Amino acid sequence: MERLEEIFAAVDQAFARVREAHPGEVRCGRGCEDCCHAVFDLSLVEAVNLEAALAGLPPAVREEIRLAAAGAWRQWRQLVEEGQDPATARIRCPLLGADGLCLCYAARPVNCRTYGIPTVIEGKGHVCGLSGFSPGQAYPTVNLAAVQQRLFALAVELAGPEGGRRRWPVAAVVLGRADLAGPGAEGG
Repeated sequence: MERLEEIFAAVDQAFARVREAHPGEVRCGRGCEDCCHAVFDLSLVEAVNLEAALAGLPPAVREEIRLAAAGAWRQWRQLVEEGQDPATARIRCPLLGADGLCLCYAARPVNCRTYGIPTVIEGKGHVCGLSGFSPGQAYPTVNLAAVQQRLFALAVELAGPEGGRRRWPVAAVVLGRADLAGPGAEGG
């Protein structure tokens, strides 16, 4: 997991650089929850990391997360069954506490770590709708596809090419529905 921590550190440093260069545009702050309702899935290494971090939380916090994950899992399955576009869906992250803060912040995935700054995937820019970044303007971006490729490479080392391609929603990891050691369908 040391290499995963290196990826997280690089992403966090990129976020800090963009925030420093564009403080008025990066509006992320304690209690902002927009990214906590975005729908995305985790790479194998992020899922394993999250699973380990969850095990270290106090039992009451784990139970709070587990209860929230049950509802999020139902919403995820409905989204998949109905063929909805995850990019436009909103599901509250089970890691989001009642106080609006992440209950497992240190283990948050890359998508959480990059949400408030401009990112690019396959040549298309993305940014949080609550940010102050103006359309059509040039800003520094994080190439999320390149970061995801690094995560994939780590996952392949752990589980081979098939296992490395697998991804899960946070709720599946929390509920133990992500078979992190065996074969399964993408998206849990």
